[in-house]
Amino acid sequence: MASCRLRRRGVAEKHISDERSNRNCKHDPAIPHIQLTFIVRALASPLNIPKWVEENSQMLKPPINNYCVYNDNVTVMIVGGPNERTDYHINETAEWFYQYKGDMLLKTVDEGKFRDIHIREGEMFLLPPNTPHNPVRFANTVGIVLEQHRPEGSLDRLRWYCQECGEKVHEASFHCTDLGTQIKDAVNNFKADKEARTCKNCGALCDTAPKPKS
Repeated sequence: MASCRLRRRGVAEKHISDERSNRNCKHDPAIPHIQLTFIVRALASPLNIPKWVEENSQMLKPPINNYCVYNDNVTVMIVGGPNERTDYHINETAEWFYQYKGDMLLKTVDEGKFRDIHIREGEMFLLPPNTPHNPVRFANTVGIVLEQHRPEGSLDRLRWYCQECGEKVHEASFHCTDLGTQIKDAVNNFKADKEARTCKNCGALCDTAPKPKS
């Protein structure tokens, strides 16, 4: 007898009996019985972004700032602002940025040099793998970020650079399973460790939040 398993994301699995089980057929005991299992994934409905943003705007404000709408082989996040980060994220896979509403600033380290990339409303940008980046988001802005599922054994890293001399101050690494939680834990550990925040090159104490503009 064959059985078919229907699985939908977010819906309990349903088991459907195969009609062939009702057929009268003889089975030769010398032949191994084989049970086939089929997994059918129902396609999700399209997401209306303007409606979703209107109904879930609280998800895009501090301290949450982002919401994961799809999480499979590709993770899709809707991200709001403002945010306050001084760390640079390093991902072994590429990341895709699109600004749905307002502009953002993507601070990067490109071939050893600090480089600011402005992504304006309606623009997209593909960040190559292993590029240190610090996404700076402003109030009343909305962006979409796509990230690939991390391969087994890959490591995400958070790196802090000295605001005075530009040298690397500290780096934390982890295999990404829950990016939001893991980033928060790494940042909190860095905040609490004065020695880790002290630049070995010039002795300056690394800030854990951007300095307010004068």
